[in-house]
Amino acid sequence: MNWDDTTDTGADAERLVGAVADREDQAVEAALRPKDLGEFIGQEKVREQLDLVLRAARARGATADHVLLSGAPGLGKTTLSMIIAAEMEAPIRITSGPAIQHAGDLAAILSSLQEGEVLFLDEIHRMSRPAEEMLYMAMEDFRVDVIVGKGPGATAIPLELPPFTLVGATTRAGLLPPPLRDRFGFTAHMEFYEPRELERVVHRSAHLLDVAIEPAGAAEIAGRSRGTPRIANRLLRRVRDYAQVKADGLITREIAHAALAVYEVDERGLDRLDRAVLEALLKLFGGGPVGLSTLAVAVGEERETVEEVAEPFLVREGLLARTPRGRVATPAAWAHLGLSAPRGTAGGAGQQDLFGT
Repeated sequence: MNWDDTTDTGADAERLVGAVADREDQAVEAALRPKDLGEFIGQEKVREQLDLVLRAARARGATADHVLLSGAPGLGKTTLSMIIAAEMEAPIRITSGPAIQHAGDLAAILSSLQEGEVLFLDEIHRMSRPAEEMLYMAMEDFRVDVIVGKGPGATAIPLELPPFTLVGATTRAGLLPPPLRDRFGFTAHMEFYEPRELERVVHRSAHLLDVAIEPAGAAEIAGRSRGTPRIANRLLRRVRDYAQVKADGLITREIAHAALAVYEVDERGLDRLDRAVLEALLKLFGGGPVGLSTLAVAVGEERETVEEVAEPFLVREGLLARTPRGRVATPAAWAHLGLSAPRGTAGGAGQQDLFGT
């Protein structure tokens, strides 16, 4: 359904509930991507606004405004870029910020664009500064200055570009410099999906994959998908495997529950790493506060893995809080693991005990 093609070699790419696409995801997603806005599930406001932008551009016979899409991995940024190209009946060129390390790399791409072509630049915030500065002029004036030679003899040769549409995607919009953000005519933030939207995603993907699934089975998968279509489809494929081997191929609620128990994905979408962090925080440190480095050592992971891979979802789910004194478990964390919070902790006796009053 709605996913990005972002790849990564870090810990998140190896997790069943990781939002970063691996090679298997990319192969499957290519066949499942919606082809137009009508097929795209979720992101209602973004779809409505983008539809107006594209229809107006077509009516004027002009290229669409530059578009900036921000949001977590797996929510549909790459899919929307392809839909923009399809709606404008234009070809699309796909690249990424890390791949553009020099201004010359960007100049080579821009100079080969056709009129009206869509250039999708993933992880645009990771582009080099010289290329970024060249992009300013290209977006605004459809022109770039190519520097020929070095030193005092260097010459700037202006190169005219055909009108094109840049679609930038970023998971960290705050890292984009204001001059670059201001050059986008339309900016959209992709939100996490509601369970009912993910149920529709699972049903559609099951149909395209020729997988038999009951509504309750789809709901079970959607509820553990962390608000992300890419994860929903990955879980669907693993549950499909289980149903084919252990049952008659039909995905029911019971089959989905049993399959995801095998893969250690619980009812809130937490996996082994998430639960290890919570269990260490609760059982070893009484709910905190505890420093990040200490917590990482306790679970046998790198500090960066805990901070960047496990914590964001735990914080979003209200199971963990970051405080100036360290990480603290919330009452919901104690309840989720079926533990009783000791008195005098944030999850136990409440604010009065927490502040010693």
